[in-house]
Amino acid sequence: MNHSKTYNAMEVKHKNGNVIIEGPIPGSELANYEFHKDLVAFRPPEQQHKALIEIADLPEGRIIIVRDMNEIVGYATFLYPDPLERWSQGNMKNLIELGAIEVAPKFRGGGVGKALLEVSMMDDAMEDFIVITTEYYWHWDLKGTKLNVWEYRKVMEKMMNAGGLEYYATDDPEISSHPANCLMAKIGKRVDQESVQQFDSLRFMNRYMY
Repeated sequence: MNHSKTYNAMEVKHKNGNVIIEGPIPGSELANYEFHKDLVAFRPPEQQHKALIEIADLPEGRIIIVRDMNEIVGYATFLYPDPLERWSQGNMKNLIELGAIEVAPKFRGGGVGKALLEVSMMDDAMEDFIVITTEYYWHWDLKGTKLNVWEYRKVMEKMMNAGGLEYYATDDPEISSHPANCLMAKIGKRVDQESVQQFDSLRFMNRYMY
């Protein structure tokens, strides 16, 4: 599998200060940056910072960051799906997951999330992959954004669309457990038909269970 990683960057003018969106960033470089204290969506900031450093050094792992001077204020992670998830069951070498995406509240809005996805997809190697993301409403910052689940889902979809990800139906029980949850994916230009069929069979694993 083509695990080459080509660095790309983009500057975004934000009302709270211009930020650089760049990546994939190696673990050694990530370790030198500070990590914003408000990046708490998945685990405490220092633990999440450590997790990003570990992911960055995996062969398929990619970390794209939003950087304010010497501080990471947002990030997106790409890696193979969790072994406990159905998406890993096919053991597909060309299926990776947008595992987490988070931007500190101060830098939300103003196109930062969209730019994160755009920079992620600038690398030509991404055309060799099926990129998926599973969106669960319980990870969303409904309180902080004051949006309801449907408004947030709309914002999320729009952001994912910027990276070429589209909605895909699935019978995955966790996704099906709430109508706002969803699976989104982007099938790279060089992905073969056999892999697409394998992905389809992972999406619908319960179709013969009556």
